[in-house]
Amino acid sequence: MSTFLDRAKVDVKAGKGGDGMVAFRREKYVPDGGPAGGDGGKGGSVIFRVDEGLRTLMDFRYNRHFKADNGQNGMSKSKYGASAEDLVVKIPPGTIIKNVETDEVLGDLVDHGQELVVAKGGRGGRGNIKFATHKNPAPSIAENGEPGEEVELSLELKVLADVGLIGYPSVGKSTLLSVISNAKPKVADYQFTTLVPNLGVVKLKVDQEFVVADMPGLIEGASEGVGLGINFLRHIERTKVLLHVLDVAQTHGRDVFQDFLDIMHELANYNEKLLLRPMIIVANKMDEAVAEENLVTLKEKLAEYYANLDRDVPEIFEISAWQNKGIKPLLQRAYDLVQNSEFISLHDEVEEKVHYTLEEETPFEIEEIQPGHWLISGSKIEKLYAMTNMVHDESIARFARQLRGMGIDEQLRKLGAESGDTVQLSDYFFEFMD
Repeated sequence: MSTFLDRAKVDVKAGKGGDGMVAFRREKYVPDGGPAGGDGGKGGSVIFRVDEGLRTLMDFRYNRHFKADNGQNGMSKSKYGASAEDLVVKIPPGTIIKNVETDEVLGDLVDHGQELVVAKGGRGGRGNIKFATHKNPAPSIAENGEPGEEVELSLELKVLADVGLIGYPSVGKSTLLSVISNAKPKVADYQFTTLVPNLGVVKLKVDQEFVVADMPGLIEGASEGVGLGINFLRHIERTKVLLHVLDVAQTHGRDVFQDFLDIMHELANYNEKLLLRPMIIVANKMDEAVAEENLVTLKEKLAEYYANLDRDVPEIFEISAWQNKGIKPLLQRAYDLVQNSEFISLHDEVEEKVHYTLEEETPFEIEEIQPGHWLISGSKIEKLYAMTNMVHDESIARFARQLRGMGIDEQLRKLGAESGDTVQLSDYFFEFMD
């Protein structure tokens, strides 16, 4: 059996922008050479792209860390650093991407070639040519590149298929799939042969085909995690039409109508909207002697069941997957339903999220971690520090002005900081002077 992986966690890190450079023109006949330090290049982003040739998340089993390259540093003679290439990671269609920390769904990618930027590369730092002014025509100021975004992601694959085969284990789903498609599922006369979804393409004519998924067999309590449980039910979400396969011969001694009720109960427990999907009841194993008699009883009970729901009984197709009988009419009807039925989503439409940055949002927080030792934190101010080139005095002086402009000095005074206290920002320490 081929290995199937439908869940994974990965760490992604975009590239840092290249550092800007402090440089000056040194030309023989230019006595006062101006600034000539170029900007750094943009860091590479991490992009997930759908590849329809992939069917599982197996590539992420051993490779869980993805890091894009950093941008090139700026150079002298006003030369800009080169931007880094984006890192493109291929994923199978039907992959849902979530932020592990916030549990926010970042994307649900289904179409071949569809892309999502999961970590944005940092912008390049500005060289000293960008800081020249009339008052300071030769500045010794340059920025470091902006750090790239870093995030832990969870990936969840829900297989993409037009038709889903559902039913108890060993009712003949795998046999049916092997007969109607190019799939080669493992087939045996015992329960839980299918442990992962098997996909097959059914071709009726040159221009008529659809994808069928043989789902792992359901048992009572699956919607609560019993047996293969939720591992099965997650994969049925994207199917458009359901083929409910029943063992009318009752080969394993189970009552066929009770099997039907159990499966319907599990579908409803998982999501009641599944019951609204177009369904065909497939009466399998009609080659067995007792099947005809059992089918009569089954039809009577189904009529009573659906009458109580005030709904029509789904179409019933009698087949023998083993003998390849009754298959063509079933497939044609399934194809017609796929073509003419609207997809019923199990979830309410999620409005596209718009992220707003509030001006009044505090750009930093200050806490006294011990007497006379203050810690400043906050993503905005930490990014500002990371982009400050501490090698040059002018850059340090500019950073100090920015801190004052953000109100840090004032806030420290309000909190009771005194001259000589130590103030820490990331790995940078300075002395507070009132």
